[in-house]
Amino acid sequence: MKIVVALPDGSTHEVPVRPGATVMQSIRTAGLPVRAECGGAMACATCHVRVDPAWLDRVGPARGEEIDLLDMSDYRAENSRLSCQIRPRPDWDGLKVELQLDAYEG
Repeated sequence: MKIVVALPDGSTHEVPVRPGATVMQSIRTAGLPVRAECGGAMACATCHVRVDPAWLDRVGPARGEEIDLLDMSDYRAENSRLSCQIRPRPDWDGLKVELQLDAYEG
């Protein structure tokens, strides 16, 4: 399975997803420039993505502590999520996300 990741520089990348891996882990494994400073411990918002609106019903909105962390971002939107909290299911092949500037190391 794969996800499609758009970067702030305008490039788009198809990224393979291993079973059980999060979107953040998949982005890192692909060598894309995601900050992800806490490594997926949900202690920061440096893996911030926006989920393509066409996928948001399947992925679901941020909740609880994730919302609190996203509230610190100048780039937060209704479709914002922490990529470390999104664990794609097999039927999500082709999920589209956009890495936000506060998570980009480019």
